[in-house]
Amino acid sequence: MFALVDRIGHQVAQNLNYTYELFLLSYLSFRSTLTSEFQGWRTLFGVISAQIYFTGWQAMPLISFLAFGSGALVALQAIMQMTFLGGVNYVGTFMVMVVVRELGPLLTALIVIARSGTAVASELGSMKVNKEVDALKAMGINPLSYIIFPRLLGGIISVICLAFYFIMFATFSGFLVCRFVKGLPFDLYFSSLSQAAGMSDFFIFFIKNFMSGLIIFSVSCYQGLQVDKSPHEIPQVTTKAVVKSTVYVLMFNMLLTLYFYFEYITTMGMI
Repeated sequence: MFALVDRIGHQVAQNLNYTYELFLLSYLSFRSTLTSEFQGWRTLFGVISAQIYFTGWQAMPLISFLAFGSGALVALQAIMQMTFLGGVNYVGTFMVMVVVRELGPLLTALIVIARSGTAVASELGSMKVNKEVDALKAMGINPLSYIIFPRLLGGIISVICLAFYFIMFATFSGFLVCRFVKGLPFDLYFSSLSQAAGMSDFFIFFIKNFMSGLIIFSVSCYQGLQVDKSPHEIPQVTTKAVVKSTVYVLMFNMLLTLYFYFEYITTMGMI
């Protein structure tokens, strides 16, 4: 039993140390960008734009397909359940609870991990192997501000925009299902959505997607920089980036949802 407790404690300590290193990497990249001006803001803007284009724009077809299917399935399930309860008018509320609060941020983060997280980890691993990071240092360019910061900022912006696009597309596909199956008018559907969505939903949406972008790209950059000499390490760090990003994003989303859930039931006086 004590061996199990020691093992759990050692694992927790490792995770805390890893989290601290990720936070330190993100902080140092932002600070070095504000204090290091030799590479030029125009150059940084070009790298950030390229990251947004790859992470955000090129992922839109896949996000559109997932959003349309997810919104349609959620709306169909809501209609089936609400029909028995006599509350088809509350389908919009169900869409906000499932799509806006949970499904949109989570699926968007998983798509970004699969596409961009792996690309960033392997790209930085290749740069380490080819001594490109050392070459930047030799030229007086801070790798944290030139490599890490543009990917962090571009990734965060892309995740937030993709999640917003996912939600818009999913709610629209949900309306199409409601209109086709039950003949629900648009004004009633939109009214149900607007009544269900509150300021807390916008806050949850922003915090979840901001932290998802920060987690995904800080983990991917950190793992990519762990490559030492051999190109055979690149697939290994890429796999670790996917696993750790997924675990961290799921844990954060779950903890934030639990926090707002307990805050809600406390406000309602249920506990």
